[in-house]
Amino acid sequence: MQANSFKELPKIELHLHLDCSLSFDVVKQIDFNITLKDYKKLFQASPNCKSLKDYISCADRAIELMQTKENLELIVEDLFKQLKNDNVIYAEIRFAPLLHCNKNLTESEVVKIVSDSSLLCSKKYEIDYGLILCTLRHYTKDQSIRTAKLVNDFSENGIVGFDIAADEAGYPIDNHIDAFDYVNQNKLNITAHAGEAKGPESIWETIEKLHATRIGHGVRCTEDNGLVDFLAENNYHLEICLTSNLKTKTFNTYSEHTLNKIYDSSISLSLNTDGRTISNTTLSKEYLIAYKEFNWDLKKLKKTNLEAIKFSFSSEEIKDKLIKIINSSY
Repeated sequence: MQANSFKELPKIELHLHLDCSLSFDVVKQIDFNITLKDYKKLFQASPNCKSLKDYISCADRAIELMQTKENLELIVEDLFKQLKNDNVIYAEIRFAPLLHCNKNLTESEVVKIVSDSSLLCSKKYEIDYGLILCTLRHYTKDQSIRTAKLVNDFSENGIVGFDIAADEAGYPIDNHIDAFDYVNQNKLNITAHAGEAKGPESIWETIEKLHATRIGHGVRCTEDNGLVDFLAENNYHLEICLTSNLKTKTFNTYSEHTLNKIYDSSISLSLNTDGRTISNTTLSKEYLIAYKEFNWDLKKLKKTNLEAIKFSFSSEEIKDKLIKIINSSY
């Protein structure tokens, strides 16, 4: 089977970074002089990518381009076009609004631009969505709280959750506890990157200190059998990104990857792209990898899509609609 074989299947995506998913077409629209060779060098993870930190640095050039209203609108629409082409029917798109204030935009303006543009594109491309705002590991306590408050301020405008991302191994979570407490007190949704660049201890502290029930990646949970049992028994969900995990050297080969061990342990999980451009992937490609490297069939793909719907931050009405589509298509 080829990636095209999975392209026709409707899909749910929960872990997708806006600034890691700019197509060559949209970059060319913004920067007329860029060549495909330069695009691949600047925007995609190289074969020599050594770590999560290296992987994240590939977003630096994208963020430089994401500093104006016009460019943000182009990039949001570009991503919805990619999702449509990949037959993604629901996506949760995450971004860190404070990264896009290097020119004249305020953080509130950034959120409003992405929110307004996503609503228009959702209708145009017939894709349901939610937006997740990210604080970053290296942010100060103040920056983290400001981001958390934006989640609350725009909760009626498509912002559905709060996340912590960036250099997991390089920075502790201490600066961010107050921000997550604020989000919890306001009964807002939480996901958090953990268990990728660091081991089970990162997942434990994310659960205990940030109170996340959805974990971005979480693939190193299998290093602690007690944690595996805890995640399975207490209704946690892992957002797994296969290609990304190899690009960041979380694993060196697919044979080392813990996907099947996690699936067999009954921990809820979904398949995702993480950064479509940096990883040079689509969800159809991720499904092909699951099929070829992990011996997954349609039954497993269907189950993980239904799990993604269950743990999504969407409304019950949208969930019911998505469940019907998935059940009738697999």
